[in-house]
Amino acid sequence: MIRQYVLDLREVDETQVAVVGGKGAHLGGLSRIEGIRVPAGFCVTTDAFRRIGTEAPSIDDRLDQLSRLKPDDREAIRALSAEIRRIIEGVAIPDDLAAAITHPLTRFGEQAAYAVRSSATAEDLPTASFAGQQDTYLNVVGPAAILRHVSRCWASLFTERAVTYRQRNGIDHRTVQMAVVVQRMVLPHAAGILFTADPVTGNRKVATVDASFGLGEALVSGLVNPDVFKVRDGGIVDKAIAAKQLAVHALPAGGTQEVAVDPQRQEQPALTDPQVVRLVQLGRRIEAHFGRPQDIEWCLVDDDFQIVQSRPITTLFPIPEAGDAENHVYVSVGHQQMMTDAMKPLGVSMWQLTAMAPMHEAGGRLFVDVTRRLASPASRTGLLELVGRGDPLIRDALETVLDRDFVPTLPEAGPTGPPAGGGPAPIETDPAIVTELIERSQASIAALRRDIATLTGPALFDFLLAAFQEHKRVLGDPLSMQAIMAGMEATWWLNDQLQEWLGEKNAADTLTLSAPGNITSEMGLALLDVADVIRPYPEVVAFLQRVEDDGFLAELPKLAGGTEARDAIEAYLDRYGVRCVGEIDITRPRWRERPSTLVPLILDNIRLFEPGAAERRFAHGRQEARRKQEDVLERLRALPDGEQKADEAERMIDRVRTFIGYREYPKYSIVSRYFVYKQALLREAERLVRADVLAEREDIFYLTFQELHDVARGNRLDDQLVQRRRDAFRSYQTLTPPRVLTSDGEGVTGAYRRGDVPAGALVGLPVSAGTVEGRARVILDMTEADLEAGDILVTAYTDPSWSPLFVGITALVTEVGGLMTHGAVIAREYGLPAVVGVERATRLIRDGQRIRVHGTDGYVEILP
Repeated sequence: MIRQYVLDLREVDETQVAVVGGKGAHLGGLSRIEGIRVPAGFCVTTDAFRRIGTEAPSIDDRLDQLSRLKPDDREAIRALSAEIRRIIEGVAIPDDLAAAITHPLTRFGEQAAYAVRSSATAEDLPTASFAGQQDTYLNVVGPAAILRHVSRCWASLFTERAVTYRQRNGIDHRTVQMAVVVQRMVLPHAAGILFTADPVTGNRKVATVDASFGLGEALVSGLVNPDVFKVRDGGIVDKAIAAKQLAVHALPAGGTQEVAVDPQRQEQPALTDPQVVRLVQLGRRIEAHFGRPQDIEWCLVDDDFQIVQSRPITTLFPIPEAGDAENHVYVSVGHQQMMTDAMKPLGVSMWQLTAMAPMHEAGGRLFVDVTRRLASPASRTGLLELVGRGDPLIRDALETVLDRDFVPTLPEAGPTGPPAGGGPAPIETDPAIVTELIERSQASIAALRRDIATLTGPALFDFLLAAFQEHKRVLGDPLSMQAIMAGMEATWWLNDQLQEWLGEKNAADTLTLSAPGNITSEMGLALLDVADVIRPYPEVVAFLQRVEDDGFLAELPKLAGGTEARDAIEAYLDRYGVRCVGEIDITRPRWRERPSTLVPLILDNIRLFEPGAAERRFAHGRQEARRKQEDVLERLRALPDGEQKADEAERMIDRVRTFIGYREYPKYSIVSRYFVYKQALLREAERLVRADVLAEREDIFYLTFQELHDVARGNRLDDQLVQRRRDAFRSYQTLTPPRVLTSDGEGVTGAYRRGDVPAGALVGLPVSAGTVEGRARVILDMTEADLEAGDILVTAYTDPSWSPLFVGITALVTEVGGLMTHGAVIAREYGLPAVVGVERATRLIRDGQRIRVHGTDGYVEILP
């Protein structure tokens, strides 16, 4: 095989990342766009880097050691990466390779100045930018200096930050190669960065230009505050001119220096308005060529723009596909379902196929298009009222969009589907209704389990498509919808009316304590009962403290008390094993599949509680609710029209206690059905693995349901599709989904419009009354919870699977949630003060800090 060590930039394009790295490939692509000027230069290819690797075989051992380190082992990474860099820089470049690199300098000028820039194969990619991870050297003069700096660029593949970045992103160090770009230096009047989409809001129609005098290094390294221009539809819509006190200039003999800017020039704009508009026009041309928003480095030389780099902006949240050019407004499903993590493609498509409303995917998350409802005044009020009750931040974000006239008003357009906020017809308050609904659901799931058991191949998929219709029928059962709304509306009525009549906030929080029939709160208490079974057997407790895998249940009967322990855990899994963190994503491992997840929770319950805690807690909550009811009714009767008010309140309390527990059951029913679907699909995946169609059964998680159907029918799979989906999913995991997203790509953040909280307090939504002070435990992974009595749980979100943790905490703070989301409902049933929707709570509150949670008023104080 002939090795090619050097390629002119004009010889390469963006398809050659493996040869010239991300930066080189993009520069080659840029140089082919009509009207775009790129400084002349060449690429030292990855063949040259591999050649250097063969000259230093000891690198292989170091890479093996590096692969075994954890990303958090900073000291070991620092030492080992420094050693690898020294080895690479110490390799003498072979004469033939040195000649290949220096030969193009004869064309460009041996004593001319050059920029020597790293270009890794995992750099400037759509899913990972690696910005700033490797090195760039400016104003390098002379062949010897060029060779020296090429070596430094090769070595910079192993800077500590680059190594850590790859390890955190799951990228094998051996799969990444380094090319080097050598370009003629340009000595600009001004330089800077152009984002073809607003990097803060995500708006694809707003371009942002940062500009400063001299080389762009002053801006990139943070030496100066740049001028900032915002451009939309060919016009500047905002600008801020900074005092630019320093600039970076090239030195004649090589290298750069900081230079003070003449005081009279400091507050002059680095670009004129027409230049800014012209630059953005060039940027739009580059964006169109690469097919996505770009982060572009530019230089201004003699009123002419030269482009020295363009990479995708990887931090933008993707936009759902609409299929038209109209404006659209999307609301996040994850914020309502308490699962804002990215979902794998099978999880997304299964939720879309079984949901009651059409859903759009973007960034591995689901969104509902609410544009038509917002456009019609008839449905707009109901929608805003409904979302405002659940999450005021979503309401405020939607109102922000409406204030901009982004959504046209269509007086004639009615809502799509049932009127938002109108609610189903009322039903009588009868516990038998809930019993009947649960029996119907159980019968439907039993029939599903029976009928799917032997199906395989196309017959399985035909059956599942029919099963999804039954799934939606059960989910949309009018009686079930009425029961859910009955509990929610009675809660709202009690809170509104008791505040008006008695001046008491959130009175329903106490009235719902230990409400009967709540499958999620029962799940947390039932794990206390499991702990009670295991607690008397010290040998079993000691064994569980050493558990590391999911085969432990089979080992338990060998121990004294082990059979009783196994039977208790198995009984718990029979009822609740369909649950897990992020359970709306069918691809997530369920507790039945990974029972070791429950072991730390059981051990915490053994340590923190006395026997019989579950029964005592439930009885105490019921007693508190009864006392509160008597107190409220007595105070109401003392008011004018008191008997009538007390009768109305008593009816609503009865209604809440009858129906609010059922609020959690439909979700349990959904995930129970999901587990049946998943088991059937994994059996099919095993068949495809045996037939050598799939490499491993979990590959199906990266296919949509329809794609999997096609694979099962044709027994063929594009391996590259699965890898592309894995890469995309990895990139989606780094993104934070907005509550509200527009078709311009703007993530709209709502705000709490309140002035009733102390300075410095973190504001949220009050969902469960009471005030508690304690130690904050900031926990992002439930399996890593290490709680002590009196701790306050601070986390991003809690779905039903977190309820076993709720029995051991005194209060709850989350970044996501609303009045009727699962965490709020369970917090009320357990009597835990809770504030949800606290933006950036897990970053603003440090683990171990003392905080005070004001669950009645909706704010959190960080204490000295």
